Amino acid sequence: MSVPGPVEQRRVLLLAHPGRAPAHDVAAQLVAALTAHGIRVRLLADEAAALGLTEGTQVELAAEGDPSADCELVVVIGGDGTILRAAEVAHESGTPILGVNLGHVGFLAEAEYDDVSATIDAIVERRYTAEERLTIEVAVFREGERLWRTFALNEASVEKGARERMLEVVVEIDGRPLSRWGCDGVVCATPTGSTAYNFSAGGPIVWPGVEALLMVPISAHALFARPLVVAPTSVLAIEVIAPAEASGVLWCDGRRSFELPLGARIEVRRGQRPVRLVRLHEAPFTDRLVAKFGLPVEGWRGASERRRRGEARA
Repeated sequence: MSVPGPVEQRRVLLLAHPGRAPAHDVAAQLVAALTAHGIRVRLLADEAAALGLTEGTQVELAAEGDPSADCELVVVIGGDGTILRAAEVAHESGTPILGVNLGHVGFLAEAEYDDVSATIDAIVERRYTAEERLTIEVAVFREGERLWRTFALNEASVEKGARERMLEVVVEIDGRPLSRWGCDGVVCATPTGSTAYNFSAGGPIVWPGVEALLMVPISAHALFARPLVVAPTSVLAIEVIAPAEASGVLWCDGRRSFELPLGARIEVRRGQRPVRLVRLHEAPFTDRLVAKFGLPVEGWRGASERRRRGEARA
């Protein structure tokens, strides 16, 4: 007679924005429902305290190291900023991230907080898929020495350090100089980040299924200063050549920053590790754009409507 193997212990990491009141209610609802189905919920110690949740039979506090290790999901309660923090936490493990939106737009989120019951059912029944999103690797050099390195899901932005001074940069694509810009900054984005800072800076929206890198100048004074879309294999570089005082700062996903000295060289290339975002629905990206931006589509009939009308006439 065969001996049954050990029962799999399912586990999710819960990250929340405890500064938002709805996060407390949603977190409590998620913890109660998931633990009732035998799914352990892991929390960061400070967030558990802020949310008023205590360690127990099915609730555990994250230990040192990677808090998302051996979790099947990272469930995030908050807006895009909280999801970007989750991407930072889960980057090494590659654990899929499911966002429950509490923000205004929440482009990275898949679920809304007023439909938590359906989200819980999807988690319990494993009715979800994970979609890989391209990331970028960002490195800062000076005189050949690497000073800093990180990654980004949305974008890396080089920005001027002093409000009254413009930033002078030379941009390079694939090892060749392209142009010199006097500008407020430069955004290097992924398709995922095309609806974030890139969008605000006047860059194009790129569908997530497209593999590409984007470079967009911010308020550039130059003859050639247009948004660029290049191959995912390309290497983008920005060299800071002026001013000498407070020359600039590099921000990655609006979360991690590095002060750029004069002569700094920032290189951006495709990251080796993608971020995995959970999808509960198969809705086209076009529908997401319409819903998140509140785009007017009144009057649209579409091919299916035209076919229906044609069949009715026949």
